[in-house]
Amino acid sequence: MRSEHPERAPRGLVAAALGVLAFLHLPMAVVALYAFTTDDATLGFPPPGLTLRWFAEAWQRVDLWRALALSVRVASVSTAVALLLGTLAALAVTRARFFGREALTLLVILPIALPGIVTGIALRSAMSIAGLGFSFWTIVAGHATFCIVTVYNNVAARLRRTGGSQIEASMDLGADAFQTFRRVVLPSIASALLAGGMLAFSLSFDEVIVTTFTAGQQATLPIWILDQLARPRDRPVTNVIALLVIAATAVPILLAHRLSSRQDEP
Repeated sequence: MRSEHPERAPRGLVAAALGVLAFLHLPMAVVALYAFTTDDATLGFPPPGLTLRWFAEAWQRVDLWRALALSVRVASVSTAVALLLGTLAALAVTRARFFGREALTLLVILPIALPGIVTGIALRSAMSIAGLGFSFWTIVAGHATFCIVTVYNNVAARLRRTGGSQIEASMDLGADAFQTFRRVVLPSIASALLAGGMLAFSLSFDEVIVTTFTAGQQATLPIWILDQLARPRDRPVTNVIALLVIAATAVPILLAHRLSSRQDEP
């Protein structure tokens, strides 16, 4: 008879899991600690004292708010583009059979597999050939290349688990394509869209490499943080912003993970 109590994991496996968690999260804990340090020049351990001074200074930085506003706008528009194009691509690949379908799938997911620097160089070269100046829209175009993949993967996985009989029944009952999408397809993929959209927003919000090649003189929040690292006296303020970015991006990622987990439940 099978025991009702789960077997205890081996100590070595537990130690390995704890080691991986420490490796992943201790650097973020260090950032959080030094966001409160009283010393603005060195990062000695332990910190000489703790203060909230740097949070007040960060609040008063106009350049910070400008960079934050740009990042939010870019991430919002990139996510909207990704939701539209990623959903259309997923519908085309999962609901139709045509020559080159597998090649199309590979081309859609390729940008997230390529190194960011390769994507950035390719986009900058294409924009230079087309004679496009750097603007808000060039950043959006760069971010949309990998945001589309997150939406596509979520929606395509959901569509593959959804039978086509409901769509066929809707069409047989006289509904046109738009009515079928609105009343049958959209409710079934709503949670996948939400999860993919939140992941896309998080990826766009903290993107650095592709942004470097497509932003020109504009500074998103990650670019602003990167620039501040060259100024030792501003490191505590940079740590404050990094801490806030970690908190802001962790929330949508956790929500997206929870939604994806619910989709996988029978």
